[in-house]
Amino acid sequence: MLQQVRAEIISGQSMPGTMYSVPTLAASLGVSTTPVREALLELTRSGLIEPMRNRGFKVVEPTLTELRNLFDLREVLELHAAAIVARKPKKNLDGLSRFADDIARAVRTEDIRLYLESDRCFHQLLTAAADNARLTEMVMGLRDQMRLYGIKSRAGLARQNESTAEHYQIIELAMAGKEEALTTLLRHHIRAWEPIFIEALSQAGIPREPIVANRSRGR
Repeated sequence: MLQQVRAEIISGQSMPGTMYSVPTLAASLGVSTTPVREALLELTRSGLIEPMRNRGFKVVEPTLTELRNLFDLREVLELHAAAIVARKPKKNLDGLSRFADDIARAVRTEDIRLYLESDRCFHQLLTAAADNARLTEMVMGLRDQMRLYGIKSRAGLARQNESTAEHYQIIELAMAGKEEALTTLLRHHIRAWEPIFIEALSQAGIPREPIVANRSRGR
């Protein structure tokens, strides 16, 4: 449930101003309201939605400035984690290949949700291999705040295809302990998405500074 709503928001399927109603969402999923509310509160802590009194939860409007700040912080923290992993004489990266395979399958089938979930799991496992729980929490918190507008565009689909091979290369470099090559590739792996997202946000008319959202639809 949490993964589903998060994917809808970060992929742009649920646009800024979209309202999520706990009872409505619970009914559509066939579950009680308690886990739904807990999931939406978790997304509130991630900054993706905000509670609206007696209405539900509204998808927050992002800004280009916020997006750039997220990329800056992700680069610093994720490269630091990868460098630690590369320097480790013994490292547990079991599972990365499976997620890389899932990413490749998602790209072939154009399954955006599978791509997002598999990519998240891949990078969570890679970062966790640095054995710093707080660092992993910070990195994943930043990733969960990203808005991937443009991921379904021509440029976005091409970038997904390019990233498939990069995930396998990241595994090889991490296992081989090639710190410089790993961090160089990971920097590109992160930053190559930035112009795609920014272009999509600009075309959607997303402002550089926060404003009060005036779009909504029932959910």
